[in-house]
Amino acid sequence: MKLYISRIILGLFLLCSPFVLAQHLSKNQFKVKGNCNLCKERIETTAKKAGAKTANYSVDSQILTVETDDNVSPNEILKEVAKAGHDNEKFQADEASYQALPACCHYERNSTQTSEEHYMHAKAENEFYVKGNCESCKARIEKAAKDAGADSAEWNAEKQTVALNFNSQKTSADAILKKIAEVGHDNEKYKASDSTYKNLPSCCLYDREIPFGETNPKVHTEETTEAAHNHNAGTSHEKNIEGVTVTASKASTSLNKKEAGLIFNIDKKELLKAACCNLSESFETNATVDVSFSNAVTGTKQLKMLGLDQKYTSLTKELLPEIRGLASAYGLNFIPGRWIESIQLTKGGSTVTNGYESITGQINTELLKNSEKPETSLNLFADFNGRTEANITSVSKIDDKWSQTFLLHGNGTFGDTDMNDDGFLDRPKGTQLNAAYLLNYNDLEKSGFGSHFGINFIKDERTAGQVGFDKKIPQDKQSLYGVGIDISRFQVWNKTGYVFKGKPYQSLGWMNQYTFHQQDSFFGLRNYSGKQHTYYSNLIFESILGNTNHKYKAGASFMYDGYDENYLTQNFKRNEIVPGAFAEYTLTGLKYTLVAGARIDFHNLAGTQFTPRLNFKYDITPQTILRLSAGRGFRTANIFAESQQHFASNRNIQILENGGNIYGLKPEIAWNYGASLQQEFKLFGRKSSIVADFFRTDFQDQVMVDLDRSPQQLTFYNLEGKSFANSFQTQWDLMPFKNFELKFAYKYYDVQADYLNGRRAVPFMAKHRGFVNAAYSTNKNDKGGFWSFDTTLNIVGKQRLPDTSSNPSQFQLAAYSPSYSVLNAQISRNFNQKIRAYLGGENLTSYSQSNAIVDFKNPFGNYFDGGMVYAPIMKANFYVGLDVTF
Repeated sequence: MKLYISRIILGLFLLCSPFVLAQHLSKNQFKVKGNCNLCKERIETTAKKAGAKTANYSVDSQILTVETDDNVSPNEILKEVAKAGHDNEKFQADEASYQALPACCHYERNSTQTSEEHYMHAKAENEFYVKGNCESCKARIEKAAKDAGADSAEWNAEKQTVALNFNSQKTSADAILKKIAEVGHDNEKYKASDSTYKNLPSCCLYDREIPFGETNPKVHTEETTEAAHNHNAGTSHEKNIEGVTVTASKASTSLNKKEAGLIFNIDKKELLKAACCNLSESFETNATVDVSFSNAVTGTKQLKMLGLDQKYTSLTKELLPEIRGLASAYGLNFIPGRWIESIQLTKGGSTVTNGYESITGQINTELLKNSEKPETSLNLFADFNGRTEANITSVSKIDDKWSQTFLLHGNGTFGDTDMNDDGFLDRPKGTQLNAAYLLNYNDLEKSGFGSHFGINFIKDERTAGQVGFDKKIPQDKQSLYGVGIDISRFQVWNKTGYVFKGKPYQSLGWMNQYTFHQQDSFFGLRNYSGKQHTYYSNLIFESILGNTNHKYKAGASFMYDGYDENYLTQNFKRNEIVPGAFAEYTLTGLKYTLVAGARIDFHNLAGTQFTPRLNFKYDITPQTILRLSAGRGFRTANIFAESQQHFASNRNIQILENGGNIYGLKPEIAWNYGASLQQEFKLFGRKSSIVADFFRTDFQDQVMVDLDRSPQQLTFYNLEGKSFANSFQTQWDLMPFKNFELKFAYKYYDVQADYLNGRRAVPFMAKHRGFVNAAYSTNKNDKGGFWSFDTTLNIVGKQRLPDTSSNPSQFQLAAYSPSYSVLNAQISRNFNQKIRAYLGGENLTSYSQSNAIVDFKNPFGNYFDGGMVYAPIMKANFYVGLDVTF
C-alpha cells in the first residue's frame, strides 16, 4: 500500500513538474535588426547559447521572442546578439561585426535608415512597452498603473513606453501591465481584449500591427485637431489648430494612410532631388503632377493634374489662396523652392473648409518656419545658359514662445539662349527680388493660443521676344518683336487659433490675408495690364459630438476680389464679393473614415452656389486601403490672365457672351468623382507599395478656350454639351536593395469636350504618359557626408494639336505631335551636415520642339503664333549649386 501511494505521489510530481518549471520561465520580446532567414538562424542560435530556453525571431516584425529562467538576464542575451552582428534595442553591434555579416544580412542600420523605416526606441529596466496615441491614452494608462498600486507612472508617447515606480512588496510589474491591458492598451506582457480596444475613442485607436519598440506615426497626428491634420499629417511634434500650423518636416514623399482623401506629403528632402528653383519645378520627381512649358516666348511653366489645366487645381500657401486670378500665369515662379518646408498634394476633391474653387485637387505649400535650433542657410545656383539664383533662409527662436523666419530670394537670367536658331529667346531674360518675413507665436500647451504672421513682397521683371530686342525702346519704334512683363506683388496674412482648455479636441481658428497684384505687360503691339486686390477671411470652429469618433467643423468665409484689367483699348472691371458658410462631419470607425461636408456661397455675380464633398476610406486590411470621393466645385474664369500664352501670336480675341456677369460668361461648375486602391507589401525584405486611382471630372458651363475655329482667332464661350476628363494612374514604389529607391508610374488621360464645331480631344494633352524615378544614396560617414544620385525619365505620348489647316502649307502643323522622352539627372555631395554641392542636367535627351513658333520670321504677320507648344523648347541644360548651413 505504501509503495502504491509513493508511486501516485511520484507520478503527480512528474506530471506537475513542467508546470512548476514553467512558472519560473520569463517570456520577453525585443526589437532586433535582421534581414533574412540566415539572420533568423544566427539570432536564434546566439540567444539559445546565451541562456534562452526558447528563441523565435520574426524577420517581418523584427521581433525576437525568448523564454528564460529567472537567473538569466535578457540583457546578456541581447549583448551576445549584438556581438553576432545584430543591432537591438539595448546594444548596437560594432562596425566590424556588422560588416562581417554576409551581404544578404546587411539590414538597414539606424544611422542610415530611410524615411519609410521606424526608429527603434530602447527602454530602461523600469520601462515597459505600452501602445497608445495621444494625451487621452496617457491619462488612461497612468491612471490604470496607479490603480494597480504603482507609486508613479510616466507614459512616453514617442517611445511607446511606461516608466513605473512601485513597491514590489505591494504590487508587481505583471499586475500593473495586466491592469493597463484591461483598460484597452496592448503591452509587452498582456494584450487588451478586442471589445475593450474597440470601445476606445477614435483618437486612441492605435495600430495593433506595429511591433513593440517602433515609432507610432499617429503620435504626430492625432494630438492635432483634424483640421490642421488634413494638410500636415505626420509632420509635427507640436499641436496644430486649423489655420495655425506649427510643424516640423519629417517625411520625404509619402501617401498618408490615415486620411480619407488621397493626400501626398512631399518633404523638402524630396525637393532637393532636382533643381527646384521654384514651385513649378518642385514636381519634377513626382508622377501625380504634369509639368509642361506653355509658351515659347514667355517661357512660363504650367502644372496639370487629372488631365486638366492648373486653373482647376486649388493652389494655396499656408492654407491661404495663392496662385489664382491675375497670378495664374506666373504665380508658380513666386514661391522659391528653397523656401518650401513641405507640400501637401490632395488628389480629387478636398475639404470644404478651404473654399469652393478646388475641382481636381489642392496643392498646399508650407514655408520654412520650424527649427529645433537657429539655422541660417545659403543657396547659390547657376546654369550654363546664364541663369543665376541666390537664396538666404534663416529660422530662429526669439524665446520659448516666439520664433521668426527671414526668407530672401533673388534670381537673374542674363544669357541670350536660342538653341533652335529661330531668332527668338528660348526663355525670357530678367530679374526677380522676393522677400518674406514670418513671425510665429506658440503657447498652445499653456494658454491655448497660437498665431502665425507673414508678409511677402515680390518684384519680377522679364523681357522676351527676338534676340536683340531693347525693352527701353517702345515697340512701335523698333522692328524686332518683343515681350515685356513687369509684376509687383504684396501680401500680408495672419492665422490665429485657440485650443480650449481641457478640451484638446475643440479649437477655433481665424485666417486673414490681403493680396495686391499688379501686372504691366506687352506682347508685340498687344498691351495687357491689370490690378487685383484680394481680401480673404476664414473662421473655423472644430469640436466633437459625444466622443472623438464623431468630429465636426463649422465656419464662415469671406472673399473679395477687385479686378481692373486693360486689354488693347478695352477696360474690364469687376468686384467679386463672396460670403459663405460651411460644415463638415467626420465619422471614424475601426476600419473606415467618412468625411462629408458642404458649403454655400453667395456670389454677387455668379449667384448662390452649393458645394457638397465626400471622402470615404476603408481599410480592407492594414496593408490594403480603398478610397472613394465625390464633390462639386465652381470658379470664375479670368480669361485674359489665364490665356497669356496665346498673346504672343496674331490671334484676335473673341468672347461669345451668353448673359453672364463676368466677361459676359457664366461661372464654371464641375463634379469630380474618384476611387483609389493602395496596396502595401514586402519585396526583397523591404516595403513596397502600389497605388492605382481613377478620377472623372464632368463640367457644366465650362469656359471653352477654342483654338480650332481659326488659327487667327482665340475664342471664349460657355460650354453647351459635355466636357469630361478621365484620368487613370498606377504607381509602384519599391526598394530593390539598400538605399536604392525606384518609382514607376503610368498615366492615361481621356479629355474631350463639345466645341462649337463638334466633340474633340482637348489639345496639348497626351493620352499616355510614363514615369520612372531612381534615387540612390551612399551610407553616411562619420561627419554625416554622403553621395546622392537621382534621375527621372518622363515619357510623353502624342498630343492633339489645334487645327491650322487654313494656314498656308508652310505654316501648318500636323494633327498630332510626336511622342518624346525627357531625362533629368542630378548628383549631389553632402560633405557634412552643413555643406552640400550638386550638379545636374535637364532634358539630357536634348529633345526639343523644332517648330515652337509658327512663322517666326514674320512676327507681325497674320500667321505668327508662339503658343503652339507641346514639348521642351530648350535642349540639354546643365546646372551647379551649393548649399551652406550656418
